[in-house]
Amino acid sequence: MHQWLKETILKVPPQSASVKALAYSCSRWEKLMLYATDGKLEIDNNLVENSIRPIAIGRKNYLFAGSHISAQRAAMIYSLLGTCKLKGINPYEWLKNIFADTA
Repeated sequence: MHQWLKETILKVPPQSASVKALAYSCSRWEKLMLYATDGKLEIDNNLVENSIRPIAIGRKNYLFAGSHISAQRAAMIYSLLGTCKLKGINPYEWLKNIFADTA
């Protein structure tokens, strides 16, 4: 396939989108081969993209939090709850426990 990429890139018009795609693949060939030899590596970063999507959406919502300090507080709570989720901790139970200890 690498040989085909190198041969084909010479036959395609230089300003075409195909040349850009072929050049992209050629320039990353070693990393692609590393991926192909290790079954633990993911082919894409969808897992990461999906896990940070709520943060990106929240970031837009923080614009309307009322003030900069309120937005920072919301972001901190969001981060703490996200960490609970990643660690397999029930966020509701965690918050209930935290507030019970401070009461």
